[in-house]
Amino acid sequence: MRLDALVAETIAAINTARFTPALMRLLNAICHYDNAVVLGYGAGKHPVYLYDSLETSRHLLFQDYLMNKFQQDPFYNQLLIRQEGVFNLAKLIQKNVHHEYLRQFYVQTGWKDELCITINLDHERNILIFLGITEAGENFTTTHIEHLTSKFSVIKALCQQHWRHATFSLSQSLHEISISRMTMRRYIDESLEVFAQTLLTKREQQVASLLVQGADSSEIAKQLGLSIGTIKNYRKRIYTQ
Repeated sequence: MRLDALVAETIAAINTARFTPALMRLLNAICHYDNAVVLGYGAGKHPVYLYDSLETSRHLLFQDYLMNKFQQDPFYNQLLIRQEGVFNLAKLIQKNVHHEYLRQFYVQTGWKDELCITINLDHERNILIFLGITEAGENFTTTHIEHLTSKFSVIKALCQQHWRHATFSLSQSLHEISISRMTMRRYIDESLEVFAQTLLTKREQQVASLLVQGADSSEIAKQLGLSIGTIKNYRKRIYTQ
């Protein structure tokens, strides 16, 4: 499909559950990738899962990255200083080849190279689109980055139109897991239901699942009918475990 047709398809999908898959088809036409993850970030909150095309190691996303490893991600640091654009992981960490994030988490994902498109929706909300290559010996080139950068204004405008006035939430019709035929929404719900069940109490699991979905302490307290102090105590134990 021609690039202009893909842009038109993405525009037509704004404010529908079709938007993120359409956006990813557009990005894949601009710069081929193997895997992708899209997260929403609100000021002072955990990232919110919006989309992924992962075929393996999805548990690393839900049980590690979204819980705490995101704070070590070099791309997250770009977010904190409100810098937007297209960034290459290798360049961000070239001065620190022993970066803890790479040694303790990233190597488990199987990704060999990564680009991140960072978009500021407004003064406190952001979208991060992670594009990964999993084939050994392959990597993103300067040309790939230039192609994405040249289309950044279009990508940003599309994301702003879709998410600027909407609450970050999971799409209901993204992707099906071929073996079990579960929708992504059901997969996430079931993953969170058994999250750390050997380490956490049922209530702690509830708090942990809401944290992974981007809720802050006050939102969790309201939803569970508990005090903010109680939620903070739960959070301390969850992080310790």
